[in-house]
Amino acid sequence: QVQLVESGGGLVQPGGSLRLSCAASGTDSRFNVMGWHRQVPGKQREMVATVTSGGSALYADSVKGRFTISRDNSENTIFLQMNSLKPEDTGVYYCELNLGGTQRYWGQGTQVTVSS
Repeated sequence: QVQLVESGGGLVQPGGSLRLSCAASGTDSRFNVMGWHRQVPGKQREMVATVTSGGSALYADSVKGRFTISRDNSENTIFLQMNSLKPEDTGVYYCELNLGGTQRYWGQGTQVTVSS
């Protein structure tokens, strides 16, 4: 059974930093895409950043230059370093594991709040 465990959310002031982690278990596949998506009330979930097992990263325009996604393939874990946070970065951040086709799995979500 695939499981994603997220950690690292919280409350931070504008301009501050947070680091999110997501550890995947229950899969032997080393060929996958993992990423972070953000959702705020009343809006659709949107992609923030993704990274392939080969290390290729993709970012939403709104976070380019501020966020960095990375992964440790030996631990099937990804990280999201978020710097220069803005109030509009507030939301619930969900970790995703995409094994291809319909095999997409989500974590439980972690709240990030950027407020003074």
